[in-house]
Amino acid sequence: MRKLSVLDLAFFLTESEDSPKHVAGLLLCKKPTKCPANFAGKLVEELKSHDKPTEPFNLVINLIGWKGPHWTPCSDFDIDEHVFYHRPEKVIAWEDVKEFVTRLHEPLMDRSKPLWEFHLIDGIKGSKFAIYIKLHHAYADGMTMTSWLNRTFSNSPEDRQLRPIWTLPPRNRPKEKEVNSSVGNMLGSLTKQAWDQLLTTGGIAKLTAQQYLEFIGITHNAATLPFSAHTNTPMTGSASPGRCLGTSWVSMAKVKRICKATRSTLNHVALTCIDGGLHRYLEEQGITLDQPITIQMPVNLRKDGDDKDGNSVGIVLVKLAEPTDDPFVRLREIGFTLRNVRNQIDGVRGSSVEQYTILSAMFSELIEKTGLSDTLWANGHTLVSNVPGSKEKLYLKGAMLEQMYPISTLIPGLRMNITLFSYGGKLHFGIVATQDMEDLDVLAQYMEEEFQNLENAVFDKG
Repeated sequence: MRKLSVLDLAFFLTESEDSPKHVAGLLLCKKPTKCPANFAGKLVEELKSHDKPTEPFNLVINLIGWKGPHWTPCSDFDIDEHVFYHRPEKVIAWEDVKEFVTRLHEPLMDRSKPLWEFHLIDGIKGSKFAIYIKLHHAYADGMTMTSWLNRTFSNSPEDRQLRPIWTLPPRNRPKEKEVNSSVGNMLGSLTKQAWDQLLTTGGIAKLTAQQYLEFIGITHNAATLPFSAHTNTPMTGSASPGRCLGTSWVSMAKVKRICKATRSTLNHVALTCIDGGLHRYLEEQGITLDQPITIQMPVNLRKDGDDKDGNSVGIVLVKLAEPTDDPFVRLREIGFTLRNVRNQIDGVRGSSVEQYTILSAMFSELIEKTGLSDTLWANGHTLVSNVPGSKEKLYLKGAMLEQMYPISTLIPGLRMNITLFSYGGKLHFGIVATQDMEDLDVLAQYMEEEFQNLENAVFDKG
């Protein structure tokens, strides 16, 4: 039996048919030169021969019982219920792939089975195929999923060994020290746990105090106030059934050039361009904001060497720039805000950030369940995360992975999620939203164009 963390459990408690809590990756691969016509079909056959999954891919959730919520091994695993091959009658385009994937991404996953699926979509124009792999968010966060994919793929096109993500052996971890069950040691352990929780509670109090000082005006822009985002945008409100996707990418060389010239980080530059793209997208729909867009931004709370499955993230609020047509001004304001956010996080324990995140999510979920998400102010306008991937090109039995787009979940009160993923010299944008938000590819295009606008502004000023 393996118990769930509080954060992992929260994904089940907040899940509904309108807002499932699985995450996914959409990968576009180029078939090897002169490969047989049935390359993809044979690949799926070989993948299905690996039918002995390792943890967590062999685990089923059990939410009831005196033991509390926990994972249990699946007793009747069937690979055909998890690995699927899709071969269209005619050649399809990337837009067709995204439309098909939105339908795969919409439904809840069956909790009586291990909560993951692997879909290979063949017959894409240019001798390509796509992989769509989804799993419940309680299994892993973005960093863990990226680590699994890096181990599944190879750095060499000559490597023909197959390492399905669901059969990866666990990483070597240091053995846990034996615990002495004496009364003294038990009391010592309980004392340590109580002290740790006291420090964690102190950190939560510190975060709350920082926001209170901001609320009463003693500080200015030192912290972003929760539940202060206007709801007159399509990005906020109750989630509805159906999903849509938007994708785009920019060259990492362009991003690094801007970062070097402005002494900024990738997050500074990316958020600047996302901010500009969102304002353009809203203005096209007749919505002009008189306040900054606010985002929820996940932060990795793992310590170096922490390879545990599950989730270890916190979410912080970030107020972006005041509305402006000058991307250079926008970059400067966002850089100032992110430095303040960094100071907030560094000033408290990671457990404080995680528990504060859970408390905020519980409050957002309460608002969602009571049907007030469309009327009360929102806890941000959207969620934006950044997951670093491999800098080198990756291969699967000689097929080159060309593009990799994350497709995340929606959180209570927000109808859109934007995830960045850097891979192979490209920074990919994966946007998922409810069907209330139309033309996500237009939004993705605006974000891409904002990188060029920022580059022009930076070097014109230089």
